[in-house]
Amino acid sequence: MTTSPEATDLVDQDAGRTKRVLLAKPRGYCAGVDRAVVTVEKALETYGAPIYVRKEIVHNRHVVETLSERGVIFVDETDEVPEGALVVFSAHGVSPAVHEEAARRNLRTIDATCPLVTKVHKEVHRFAREDYDILLIGHEGHEEVEGTAGEAPDRVQLVDKPEDVDKVEVRDPSKVVWLSQTTLSVDETMERVDQLKERFPDLQAPPSDDICYATSNRQHAVKAMAPECDLVIVVGSQNSSNSKRLVEVALQAGASDAHLVDFASQIDEAWLDGVTTVGVTSGASVPDVLVMQVLDHLAERGWNQVDEVTTANEKVTFALPRELRKDLDDNPDKPRSVR
Repeated sequence: MTTSPEATDLVDQDAGRTKRVLLAKPRGYCAGVDRAVVTVEKALETYGAPIYVRKEIVHNRHVVETLSERGVIFVDETDEVPEGALVVFSAHGVSPAVHEEAARRNLRTIDATCPLVTKVHKEVHRFAREDYDILLIGHEGHEEVEGTAGEAPDRVQLVDKPEDVDKVEVRDPSKVVWLSQTTLSVDETMERVDQLKERFPDLQAPPSDDICYATSNRQHAVKAMAPECDLVIVVGSQNSSNSKRLVEVALQAGASDAHLVDFASQIDEAWLDGVTTVGVTSGASVPDVLVMQVLDHLAERGWNQVDEVTTANEKVTFALPRELRKDLDDNPDKPRSVR
C-alpha cells in the first residue's frame, strides 16, 4: 500500500533514490496475545480493579504499563496475591505446581495461557506418561519454558545452546522426543534438532509443529523483505523472545542492519544515515498503534512511501478462557469491550 500520493515523488537527495518503508504483514498481535489482553480487560470490566496477573500478561512494555494504569497488579508469584483474590495466568503458561499453589491459597484463577502453549504442555504430559525422555528446545529462564518443563520436570531436559546438546543424557535412545518453545526462530530450532539427531538417530519429532503459526508467519514476512532493506526496525520489548528472533532473522536474511525498539522515540538517528529502504515489523505481542507511531516518525524524516509486504493472511481466533466466559454469560448486561 502507499500512504501518500506524493510518496513516489519523494527522493532521497543523498542517494538519488526514493525513500521507502517496507511494512511486513503479518505483524503484531497474534491470536493468543489478543486473547490474553482481552481476558484481562474483560476481567477488569466484570470484576473491577484490582486484578492480579502472575508475570507479564504478554511480553510488551506498553501493554503492561497501560494495564497497570487501569488497576492491574503484576506479581512474580502467586504468594504475592492476597488469599481469595483473583489472579490471571499469563499467555506464556504455568506449571501444575503454580495451579496447585493457587488452589492451596484459595485464589480464584483465570488461565489465559495461549492454546498453542497448552498444546505443548499436553504433549509433554503424554510423552512423559509413555516414559519418553523429552528434550525441550528453548531459552533458559523464559516463562514459557518454565511452565512447559514443569509439566514433567523429571522427564524434561532443556536444550538451549549448541553446547547443551552434548550434556543430554537419556535412559533409552530409542525413546527420545524433542519439543520446542513456541516463539523460537524456526531455523535455529531445526539447527538444534539436527545436532540432537547426530547423537540420537531415533529422535522423534512432535506430532505437529510446536513453533506457533504467528511466529513462523512473522519470520517469513521479514525474510521476504530483508534483502531489500538497509535497515529493519522491529517493534517489540527486550524480554519478547519472538521479537528478538525477528531482529536475528532480518540480519540472517540479508538486511544491512536491524534493531529492536519499544517505541519510535528509541530510534537512533544515526541508524538512518545513508538509508533508503527501511523495513518495519513487530513482534506478536505488540499493538499496532506502536507500529503506526514508528511510521509517523519515519514519515517526518522523509520516509513517506509505505509498501506492505504480505506473505500470509491470518484468520485464527481463540475463545476467551472458560472461567471468564461463564461469568460473562451470567452477566449479559455487562459492557463488553474497551478496545
